[in-house]
Amino acid sequence: MNPTPTPTSPATQDHRLALPEIIDALIADGLVNVDEADRFKQERRYFKGETHPLVVIAEQRWKSLSPPHRVLDMDGLTQWLARWCGLDYQHIDPLKVNFAAVTEVMSSAYAVRFRILAVEVKPHEVVIATAEPFQRAWEAELAPMLRKPIRRVIANPDDIARYQVEFYNLAKSIKGAMGKGDVSGGASNFEQLVELGKSNKQFDANDQHIVRIVDWLWQYAFEQRASDIHVEPRRDIGIVRFRIDGVLHQVYQIPMAVLNAMTSRVKILGRMDVVEKRRPQDGRIKTRMPDGTEVELRLATLPTAFGEKLVMRIFDPEVLVRDFSELGFADDEVATWRGLSTQPNGIILVTGPTGSGKTVTLYSTLKELATPEVNVCTLEDPIEMIEPAFNQVQILADIGMGFAEGIRSLMRQDPDIIMVGEIRDLETADMAIQAALTGHLVLSTLHTNDAPSAMTRLLDLGVPPYLLSATVLGVMAQRLVRTLCPHCKEPGGLRSEDEEAWNAMVAPWKSGKPAQIYRPVGCLECRMTGFLGRIGIYEIMPMSADIRKLVAGKADLAKLREQAMREGMKPLRIAGAKKVAAGLTTIAEIIKVAPPISEMGG
Repeated sequence: MNPTPTPTSPATQDHRLALPEIIDALIADGLVNVDEADRFKQERRYFKGETHPLVVIAEQRWKSLSPPHRVLDMDGLTQWLARWCGLDYQHIDPLKVNFAAVTEVMSSAYAVRFRILAVEVKPHEVVIATAEPFQRAWEAELAPMLRKPIRRVIANPDDIARYQVEFYNLAKSIKGAMGKGDVSGGASNFEQLVELGKSNKQFDANDQHIVRIVDWLWQYAFEQRASDIHVEPRRDIGIVRFRIDGVLHQVYQIPMAVLNAMTSRVKILGRMDVVEKRRPQDGRIKTRMPDGTEVELRLATLPTAFGEKLVMRIFDPEVLVRDFSELGFADDEVATWRGLSTQPNGIILVTGPTGSGKTVTLYSTLKELATPEVNVCTLEDPIEMIEPAFNQVQILADIGMGFAEGIRSLMRQDPDIIMVGEIRDLETADMAIQAALTGHLVLSTLHTNDAPSAMTRLLDLGVPPYLLSATVLGVMAQRLVRTLCPHCKEPGGLRSEDEEAWNAMVAPWKSGKPAQIYRPVGCLECRMTGFLGRIGIYEIMPMSADIRKLVAGKADLAKLREQAMREGMKPLRIAGAKKVAAGLTTIAEIIKVAPPISEMGG
């Protein structure tokens, strides 16, 4: 049992935690070595700094004497402190904090003075985080003013200090922006939105308050591993959401006047037309992450009923330096894919819905192929990531520069490898086939559910079957699934419902059940979701002689799929099942993203 302070202990007196006090408690709980701790106490016997004792101890990187003997880091020490003093522990997750409400509870100076921070305002109570459990004078002062009970929780002192600055600075910036802008300036319906564009009425997007809010938004998105930032106008308030590991999370609400100014600020930086609010626009910005790494944001605006919606897609530059195994390819899949992509000519297709990782796969493949001896050219709409090793061309349909016209122009640029962003129509398909027939390697994407469906899709577009069988080297379908957090996942036996889900996933394919599967738990590393990052699952169909015959004879989809599976093609669900058996993801994740295996494929 962890000791809790008794009424006669010094803990009943109002005081800040002292280093010897904490070390003695850790020794009493059997967490640290007595001799090592005593030596440290002697070295620090005159320590009276402002640094919190837990921070000082965490810097020593002591290993706990209790199993599983983890390093006593800040989060572990903070959780121990919560148990020791009998209070709840709370990890401060900014995505779940209404910073506008919590900053109204007390002033910034008051919060800093007592090392406290309001983290939740409920109808019946106010939750306040502290790292000083025995300092309570502030509680008697605040309770009468708040007219609500106060519930104290223990939080990481570093987090409290950090978010004291961030929450209050952000609230101050929003108040400052509100003071300079017209609160009712947000377009509340489409008619007002049109008039706003006509009258050239706008807020000061270069105001320092707005600049700080936008800068904070980006830095925060980078820290949270967001792939997209959504800035969305509503009837009375603006919403900011982050997409993390494929799932959208609401970050906070912002007054419409401030939201409009933020959108204008981003449009200015992206060299977009700030006045034009009635048509969709695209742009891009290059900025830096907190560690100095350059990162690109692709911008897209859309006029909605309540104003202009802005989505910023964040492109991580490190995706281009990842190898295929990091993307999720199994060893046999890497060998098959490299065998296709190193051919001198032909067409390779990657299929899957939007957001399935097709672009990253193509970029990683081109990066590997782009040696000084070859000329790699891409046609994209829009250019996703700038890569110096490629010659990248932006499609501009409004001036007649479509994919087909682009391929026609590239053919006169002496290319070796051509990447076409997407084959959408017969004209583009014909030009891609002509490029392949004249000795070029062509990579492109299609929107189909699986690999065999790409053939029937191109036939439906009107591509002659004999040209398909002569030029296509292979097709790969892919999906992205969330990976279990390695810090907190736990093994579990195969329950009856798991067996049913497993059988439904792999049927009618004959596949043995795994001995056990891993389950999501949730920890600080994964923000209590149980998942951290995403990985690809792949279905690769090389064009064998038998499949070419079926394509040339306009065989139906069922026969194509049956032949491909007979030759060793693993459907997406089987590829996913292997990831489940390896402890990387869950059955539910695979079923959610991968299409069912056809009854024809047994």
